Amino acid sequence: MRSHRAGRPTRWLRATALGVAAAAALTACGIAGASESSVASKERLVIGVNADQPGLGLKTGGGYRGFDVEIAKQIARFMKVTDVEFKTITSATREKVLRDGEVDLVVGSYSITPERKTEVAFAGPYYVTHQSILVRAADAARVKTVHDLAGRRVCMVPRSVSFPRVQKERGVPALPVEASGYNDCLTKLVSKQLDAVSTDDLILAGLFAKNATDGGPALTLVKTSFSDEPYGVGIKQGDVDGCEAVNKAITRMYQQGIPAKLLQAQFGSSGLEFTKTVPQFEGCE
Repeated sequence: MRSHRAGRPTRWLRATALGVAAAAALTACGIAGASESSVASKERLVIGVNADQPGLGLKTGGGYRGFDVEIAKQIARFMKVTDVEFKTITSATREKVLRDGEVDLVVGSYSITPERKTEVAFAGPYYVTHQSILVRAADAARVKTVHDLAGRRVCMVPRSVSFPRVQKERGVPALPVEASGYNDCLTKLVSKQLDAVSTDDLILAGLFAKNATDGGPALTLVKTSFSDEPYGVGIKQGDVDGCEAVNKAITRMYQQGIPAKLLQAQFGSSGLEFTKTVPQFEGCE
């Protein structure tokens, strides 16, 4: 009897140890199964961000700063990645750098659209903004809605969906004035080379704040919105494990109230109302 009782715990401990080992192996396989190319298994991430969008992504002598940059840092933190390199991207290069593997993720006011999803995949969105309008204060009384942009010179950034939303989706016969980026749009607006900038309200709020800091002429952020712009995290097509890992990181950010604090810090003076709940994810395919 004594021998039988002594043997039972031994067999139980062995079985338990085998179970723990098997579970650990399955967990390891789950991580390794993402393949070395998945962002879910990387110890170092290269993240593409904008360099010319005040408040969102701006490159200065001290590096990159802005809401998107801080979101990217938080995503990496919750994915337990401490080695992060930022790389400048533009609206025109986002898809290419992801496809070519020059960056692992893009966090750069990257609205999720059906057309873009044919080229890259998206995690998130991490925030949903809305398209609005920025004009010189002297023109504010004449520009109240998107339809008031008819016949006016409006900034157009290559590969950005903002100008097509005005001209094609809304059918407004605005006159395109091309710019290299939204910081260039601000320069052209201030120098009267164009009449309005229409894009996501967070971008406009950043431009508004920069102009005020620079002592530029009075501008008005028109209180109108005519689209939902879900900001996604660009990721290479087929990286489902990576997409799910980023979504988990975004969820944890919202659980800790981090996005609301970042938005307030960057855009609190703009008068915009910020959403504090995690957006509905697009789903990883």
